[in-house]
Amino acid sequence: MDDDSHHDFVESGSGASATYPIQCSALRKNGYVLLKGRPCKIVEMTTSKTGKHGHAKVHLVGLDIFTGKKLEDLSPSTHNMDVPNVSRIEYQLLNVDDGFLSLMTSDGSTKDDVRVPDGELGEKIQSDFDDGKELLITIINAMGEEAAISYKEAPKS
Repeated sequence: MDDDSHHDFVESGSGASATYPIQCSALRKNGYVLLKGRPCKIVEMTTSKTGKHGHAKVHLVGLDIFTGKKLEDLSPSTHNMDVPNVSRIEYQLLNVDDGFLSLMTSDGSTKDDVRVPDGELGEKIQSDFDDGKELLITIINAMGEEAAISYKEAPKS
């Protein structure tokens, strides 16, 4: 073996893609889809019949899962659409500091990179935390973005 065959692998990742393709006609309401490059929850779906030579078209209306913005798209039912891999994980809240949540992961380490959500949800988390309640925060994760979407009081042991 000569010195030229040395390989240097610097990049590492799980190899999991941020999205996967699915035929447009297989999408369902309350499912997820990528609209204009943003992960969205489908809130409305209508299929239109076609003319003599066209394809059936699917009109999708979705809400961005991070911003809540409404996005729409029209696609032939036979075309593939990208669906984001969305995960939801519950973390125990340790602290609220400088607009960020300090969360405990399942392996006992801390996660300090999730912002306190805007609006009523963030205010409720802050006030319940200030009242000394133990909270479990649900974090939604898709395409490298994360956000707190809900919380509940931890069960008393």
